[in-house]
Amino acid sequence: MRQIAIIGSGPAGYYTAEAAQKQWGDEVRVDIFDSLPVPYGLIRFGVAPDHQSIKGVSRRYEATSLSNNVRFVGNVMVGRDVTIAELQELYDAVVLATGAPHDKKTGIPGEDLRGVHGSAAFVGWYNGHPQFAELDPDVSGQNAVVIGNGNVALDVVRILAKTRAEFHGSDIVNHALDQLDHSQVRKITVLGRRGPHQIAMTPKELGELGHLERANPHVDPADLPPVEEDAALDPGQRKSVALLRGFTEIPAADREGKSIDVEFDFYAAPKALLGADGKVSGVEIERTRLEGGKAVGTGEIYTVPAELVVVCIGYQTSPIPDVPFDEKNGRFANEEGRIRPGLYCVGWARRGPTGTIGTNRPDGFAVIEKIAEDVGDGAAKPGGEGFDRIASERTLAVVTFDDWHKIDEAEVARARDGAPREKFVAVQDMIDAARS
Repeated sequence: MRQIAIIGSGPAGYYTAEAAQKQWGDEVRVDIFDSLPVPYGLIRFGVAPDHQSIKGVSRRYEATSLSNNVRFVGNVMVGRDVTIAELQELYDAVVLATGAPHDKKTGIPGEDLRGVHGSAAFVGWYNGHPQFAELDPDVSGQNAVVIGNGNVALDVVRILAKTRAEFHGSDIVNHALDQLDHSQVRKITVLGRRGPHQIAMTPKELGELGHLERANPHVDPADLPPVEEDAALDPGQRKSVALLRGFTEIPAADREGKSIDVEFDFYAAPKALLGADGKVSGVEIERTRLEGGKAVGTGEIYTVPAELVVVCIGYQTSPIPDVPFDEKNGRFANEEGRIRPGLYCVGWARRGPTGTIGTNRPDGFAVIEKIAEDVGDGAAKPGGEGFDRIASERTLAVVTFDDWHKIDEAEVARARDGAPREKFVAVQDMIDAARS
């Protein structure tokens, strides 16, 4: 019997558990640990609240958790409640599937000013992550700047621009919805160091900007390459650039009455975040040009006002004590998922924050193939029974999948009209619901 511990209950963790079941059937036992009392990681706290169809993948993960040989072990923080070394004594393989939950630093002067937030924190705030529920971003100013040209940047823009009515059917948490309802933001500038052909925005997310009730997307036609150059792009990128071209052609009549302008500022590298009295007031920008696909500064400097800045330039994995870490790439140091004998990583924890939710499925199957090579039939380790003894000795308040169902039911019951749920944003409230 093989005993496997997976640290992290997001997509990478669940796809790895699914792969273990397909590899060994009933001859494996899998414990999926999470530091929070609730499962699904990125699906719950990263996917935009108005993209409910994407969250439907959690039903697949639930089927895995309801099988006889997979357990959810919530509210257990590895490194605090139990060490990696202890888990390696108990399990044949320990797989780190912790994702990349923290913001990558920009290194730009002024990034610590009030009013400057990383996207992990800002997204966590409107998605109800307990770590960021108290963020309280200031939306009382008229100018917001979003740094980045990926889908997360588009999510942030959309959340800032939507009306309350447009959040019908979403699970944005009430504290964020109420605060955004009083937002005074009237201009959102989206900064990208390179040009339209280098964006990482997909057509679906970009297209949504053209259908918001009160937002006008603007692109400077001079920033767009000659249309014949679009032919060299892959089909998805070509569609995205076509949407940007379409934004330049929106009739004036269709723009009337809309109160928020979304300005795409390409070839724009932020050089410094400016502030007064410790609060951000603007972004100093250098105009760039492309040389060999890289953004090179031209020396032309200008300033954009901003009372709110959200930095969407990428994420990094959280280090764990005694686990080798690759600081440069923000992930665990590994060779194709192997960290050291008995210790592995998968998903963003392995490769860095790249790829989609679905990319984690082949990643999970690949790491299980390596584990199969390494552990054979298993070493008769105690697995979950051994962990349960530790949990009892240390009086850990472990949350099971049955407990999660109680939390889930309570969140659904407390939802506002038109919302699928109202998430608990405090860990103790989650535990209280689980124990009710």
